[in-house]
Amino acid sequence: MAAMTHIAVLPVQTDLDVRTADRVRDEIDQLIGAGCRRIILNMANTAFIDSLGMGMLFAELRKMRALGGLISLTGVSPDLYRILKILRLADVMPVSQQGLRDDIPALPLDQPPLWHTSFPVSAEGLAPARNRIAELVSSVGLTADEVFDMKLAAGEALGNAIDHTCAQGVLAGVAAYADRVIVEVSDCGEGFSPDAVAPVDPTSERGRGIALMRLLADAVSIAPKPNGTGMVVRIVKLTH
Repeated sequence: MAAMTHIAVLPVQTDLDVRTADRVRDEIDQLIGAGCRRIILNMANTAFIDSLGMGMLFAELRKMRALGGLISLTGVSPDLYRILKILRLADVMPVSQQGLRDDIPALPLDQPPLWHTSFPVSAEGLAPARNRIAELVSSVGLTADEVFDMKLAAGEALGNAIDHTCAQGVLAGVAAYADRVIVEVSDCGEGFSPDAVAPVDPTSERGRGIALMRLLADAVSIAPKPNGTGMVVRIVKLTH
């Protein structure tokens, strides 16, 4: 779980049925009790959900929404997705199917944003910065759930920048285009290659930020700043 934004990815390693629903419910409730407000259930190894499993997901989603949080499903197979659509769960809970995320077309180099704003972020100003980003991206037609996820993804990027680099040199920017909104977080640290990051130790409290951002957004890129030292994290969410 990410300590700052209270996000967790929970693998569901079996079918979700009368044998397993209570165990998964307990795992979700433990995360909620620990303060988690964004849970992503990885369903890549789940082939079937019965009525008890479906009821459990509805109940846990209602519980989380009452606390201002969100539960979503990722890695859902086409067969399982049809079940979720028939039983209307896919209408109320964000669901991502296996292998359906398309590459996002690049913006033309000469295409200016509809609008753009940027502001410095200090360690003491993390919460106001996350709230300001949420307010800005909410103005471009994203759903409340999409705004929630972009706020969390931006919070991960901001937290990493503050934690690992010069906290006085972090800058956040939001730009709106016709088909997307982009949040950029830049820092003045020494930089790193995301491809060189080792796999996360399941017992570690740290190191999940990049993977979580990629689950929450449509695209995430990390690259050196064009000028000076440091890195730029670019988080993209399509608006239609």
